[in-house]
Order: sequence, then C-alpha cells, then structure tokens
Amino acid sequence: MPIQSLFGPPPPPSLFDRFKKAVAATRETLSAKLEEAVAGKKEIDAALLTHLETMLLSADLGPTTTQDLLKAVRDRAEKTPRGGDTAAEVRNILKEELLGILTRAGSGAPANPTAEPPVVLMIVGVNGVGKTTTIGKLAYQLKSSGKEVLLCAADTFRAAANEQLEIWASRSSTEMIRQKPGADPSAVLFDALTAAKSRAVDYVIVDTAGRLHNKSNLMAELEKMKRTAGRLVPGAPHEVLLILDATTGQNGVQQARVFLQAAGVTGIVLTKLDGTAKGGVAVAIARELSLPIRYVGIGEQRDDLVPFNPQVYVDSLFQ
Repeated sequence: MPIQSLFGPPPPPSLFDRFKKAVAATRETLSAKLEEAVAGKKEIDAALLTHLETMLLSADLGPTTTQDLLKAVRDRAEKTPRGGDTAAEVRNILKEELLGILTRAGSGAPANPTAEPPVVLMIVGVNGVGKTTTIGKLAYQLKSSGKEVLLCAADTFRAAANEQLEIWASRSSTEMIRQKPGADPSAVLFDALTAAKSRAVDYVIVDTAGRLHNKSNLMAELEKMKRTAGRLVPGAPHEVLLILDATTGQNGVQQARVFLQAAGVTGIVLTKLDGTAKGGVAVAIARELSLPIRYVGIGEQRDDLVPFNPQVYVDSLFQ
C-alpha cells in the first residue's frame, strides 16, 4: 500500500504555489537574470541599469513601465548608502514598484457590486485567446460558489462557437441560450437576459465575436449589445472583461487599447500565463491603460482560473 494512502491525499497546492509554477518562465527572466546582473556588484551603476533594462523588456513589461522601474531604482540608489546587499535592494525596489502599479489600477480589488441580479458579464477578445474556455471556467467557479449562471452564446458569426460553448456549459452544468449561426447577437442577448430575469439567475455570461479583421463592424456590434443589456437590466453590462493571451506580450496591450475604446473594458482576464516568459504584460496593461487584472488562467483544468492577487503575483516572480 502506498504511504500516501495511509494519511489521505496530499493537501492541494496553495495559491502562491500555483502562481509560482505558472510564472516560472517569467520568474526565470526576472529573478535569475537579476541575480546574474548584480553578481559582484557593490552599487547600482550604469552597467547594472543596462542589464535591468534588458531584463525587464524581455519579460514584456514594455518600454514605458521599464523606464518607470529604472527611474525608481536610480532614485532609490541615490538616497541609500552604498555597500549593502545590492541584489536584495534592487529586488525590493522592483517588488514595491510592481505592486504599486497593479494596486493603483485596481487589480485585486472586488468589482463593483450590483444591487439587483442578474449580474451581466460581457466577455470580449479576439479569436484564439481562450475566450470560450475562460467563460466555461468562470461559470464553473460561480456555480461552485452556489450561484445560478446562464451562458449567452452571442458569438453567432463563427459557426463552431455555439458547439464549443455548449461543451463548457455541459462541463459546468450551466444552461445556455443560443440561436442559429448568423443570428443578431443582440437578439440572443435579449433572449438570455429575459430568461435570466424570469428564472432568478445570478449571473449571465455573454460570449461575443472576436473578428478584429472586421473591426468597425465588430465594435458597432458590441456597442449595440451594451445598449440592449442596459435597457433590460439597469447598469448592465456590469463588467466587460477582455480576454488576453499572455503569450502575445505587447500585442495584448494594443488589443486592450482597441477594446477599451470601443467596448468600455472594465477588467482583464490573462490566459495562458503558465505558458510564457512574457507574464510582465500584466503590469504593462495596468500601468499604461489603468485596467485591473481580474483573473488569470494558470492551467488547463476547469478550476485553473483564479482571481488575480497582486501581492501573490509579485512575490511569485521573485521567489
């Protein structure tokens, strides 16, 4: 008999352990290269700052955020005595600055509550970023917390979208409202919200199309859907969550700019964080667009969508 069975299953990994595993590639870029850059250094000099700049850019923190961080390191160096633990000093400065950027953007804070259900979550993003998977994981999470959830299949442009969403609806034991491919997305949303109000549903999660190659039509469609939601449910949509693939790095920042302007994005869900060395894009988005990171995808299982915790994220990058 295996020893494990004598004592029961091992405890589930903590959120910190899961984050640490997910950002392993980004941590290698930051923490390991930091140690290499400061090896033998007794002070923060120009050569060290050049190493830091390369390191931060390679983690996809972006030029704006990188320059902010370098300035913070230079300013602190001028105010502190020389000869201390340079690695620890630089690491602490970076952690404090990263945490400040994320928290100022609202990451980790709860979303604005709504007085009356249903809470309407509109999910936007380009095709291929994990939008449908994220919807399924979010539905599972809400259902697991005792909430009634309804999925709205409003991506009627892509023929396979309904089938993909239906798979996740089944996995999360969630009902789904759909129409035929090519139907007006706002009509599907109207049906879903009408059903949700009559059935006392807590959350409606709305899938949307992601065809940026036809950007003007897509953005007009999203605007129409927002107006439809607002007419049926006061204050809806209560959250417009943009799904971004962390592996796209700075391209994700540009996507966020487009959707922020057209769809009124209120928060970011960063997917595939476990598959990239570019996890610093979370900080770049928070810094440049003042958008909070709401959730991150850190694996393939249905419970691998977790609320974003800035402190845990920053700590896991440097430990």
